[in-house]
Amino acid sequence: MARVVALAVSRAKDGDREALQFLYVRYSRNIHSYVRSIVGDDHDADDVTQIVFMKLMTVLERYEQRSVPFFGWLLRLAHNTAIDHIRSRRVVPVEEVRGTDERAPTDGGELTLTVSAALGSLPSQQRDVVFMRHVVGLTPGEIAGRMGRTESSVHGLHHRGRRALREELLRMNAGPSTASA
Repeated sequence: MARVVALAVSRAKDGDREALQFLYVRYSRNIHSYVRSIVGDDHDADDVTQIVFMKLMTVLERYEQRSVPFFGWLLRLAHNTAIDHIRSRRVVPVEEVRGTDERAPTDGGELTLTVSAALGSLPSQQRDVVFMRHVVGLTPGEIAGRMGRTESSVHGLHHRGRRALREELLRMNAGPSTASA
């Protein structure tokens, strides 16, 4: 069977629709079960499974037979797609996360205020990217989509924002330190 799958992958890379259909028929049930175990819902698992095989058509060229068995590689694609699906549906209570609600006590109060002040010193777009990346947990692609920017510009904003945040925390004597021996 490994030879048949390898041949189907090779032919699908060359654009053979029947080979792609073979891969779908061969693996869709397994992928659906795996995705179901992650997302916890049959309907969402149906959607995510379809997205996995749609993505497969565009990323199959990156698969190299020698590095990982195809099914393992396909499971990784399914896992990432399922996690992206969960992230896209996650509701984040922004005010609680930022710690700006003065009525709600936060752990590490002084640290929270220091980080909030340092974040507040950043230009708005850098602050938004750093916040969405590290607090909300979005990927650069998701952030780019939400901000209407390219992914490379998000990477640049993220890099500059992190550097500026680190410099501001150091200026406030709140930067990282190492223990002396």
